[in-house]
Amino acid sequence: MNLQTVLDYVPFYETTDIEKIKEIEIKGVQVDSRSIKDGELFVCIKGYTVDGHDYVEQAIKNGAVAVVSEKEIDIAVPVIVVSNTSRVLGLIANKYYENPSKKFPLIGITGTNGKTTITYLLESIYNTHKQKTGVIGTIQMKIGHDVYPVANTTPDALSLQKSFYQMREEKVDTAIIEVSSHALDLGRVHGVDFDVAIFTNLSQDHLDYHEDMRDYLFAKSLLFSQLGNVYEDSKPKFAILNADDEHMEFLKKSTAQPVVTYSRTKKADVYATDIELEVTHTRFNMHTPKGSVQIDSNLIGMFNVSNMLAASAAALMQDIPLETIKIALENLEGVDGRFEAVTAGQSFACIVDYAHTPDSLENVLQTVNEFVKGKVYVVVGCGGDRDRTKRPLMANIAVKYADLAILTSDNPRTEDPTRILEDMTADLKSDHYLTIESREQAIQHAVEIAEDGDIIVIAGKGHETYQIIGHTKYDFDDRVIAKQAIEKKVK
Repeated sequence: MNLQTVLDYVPFYETTDIEKIKEIEIKGVQVDSRSIKDGELFVCIKGYTVDGHDYVEQAIKNGAVAVVSEKEIDIAVPVIVVSNTSRVLGLIANKYYENPSKKFPLIGITGTNGKTTITYLLESIYNTHKQKTGVIGTIQMKIGHDVYPVANTTPDALSLQKSFYQMREEKVDTAIIEVSSHALDLGRVHGVDFDVAIFTNLSQDHLDYHEDMRDYLFAKSLLFSQLGNVYEDSKPKFAILNADDEHMEFLKKSTAQPVVTYSRTKKADVYATDIELEVTHTRFNMHTPKGSVQIDSNLIGMFNVSNMLAASAAALMQDIPLETIKIALENLEGVDGRFEAVTAGQSFACIVDYAHTPDSLENVLQTVNEFVKGKVYVVVGCGGDRDRTKRPLMANIAVKYADLAILTSDNPRTEDPTRILEDMTADLKSDHYLTIESREQAIQHAVEIAEDGDIIVIAGKGHETYQIIGHTKYDFDDRVIAKQAIEKKVK
């Protein structure tokens, strides 16, 4: 594509090589100088630890034919100077990949908890409807049955547009994406054409990044304000909001698009009644403007009732038949690392869950307390280099709902694990807890003391297959460690 064509979206920029720019054909766009190939455009991005401006020479050596920068640089290729390369990146990426998100319906999901589960639910619904889906989320990116790794819950603007372009080329019918507050705040989804935006809930998380809860809520609201201000018959847009969350009214004011509400506690556009929670399944009646059905799902807990209602509301707005939704919800076996059972012939239950916020941990522990016959043991920690204020909250919830809380490490990163545990236990009034710094030993201890009818909840990491200590990722999977400990016990 011609470089001048790529820059047509950029309203203002400076360059001394305007004529040369018109002659350059670029073969790609990159923000990592190491990935540059001959004929590509390099965009300098200032990150938290790395500034792309420091790697311009490497980019040129690797074949960059032009550079987008926030300052003038004396180099042999044309330099396009803009005031903010991060914002311009979205414009350039969108133009280069030809507005790919306009080519198929796109559903975005934001909120503190439930995003990943809803992507799985929607994937199941659309696949049951014989549609090919593209999914981008915390765990992975999927296009049809093909799986690709992801670095962030929501990729940067360039990677995102490239992914949508790939989905378009592979003829995806509907795409589903988790949208984090970081991504919204940093403008990673600028230029993305969402058709449906779903809000799950809001509870304390990411206050290491956001100034306070109000700032966190504002970041989430951007997804709904960015649905646009225009009503299009050919591509209608909808905001799907959780009526059980106190922030719904604020989010309703954030969007000009039609609002569809869902609730598991009261009447809404889509709502649940007659909820029955069991150890192995959840049953409820779902009422919608298009009829009512009974759902008997393998997913466990009240929070999953909300997740199923949210996914159903979004699918209904995309004209998926109610009976198809019912079949899809009931056929989904489970979600990777979300209330996932670990079994190896034991007489007690062992559950691994991603619960890493006060609200999600409380939800999971409340759920197991509704059907446990014996004692509840929870293994939980808090991440290093992250929001310190939630550490005592997590610990207090753990001791409130468990017979014994085993407090341990969870990706300590560059912090001293002992210091993290001290933060967690500083305000504890209860004494039914242990601190075991080694996560492996903490899991093993929980398994050793568990008896018939007990439930162990291993919280915080879920699907993750690593432990970050310092700046290094080590192989570590709660499910593997738990299964090994159980197999050793039951021999």
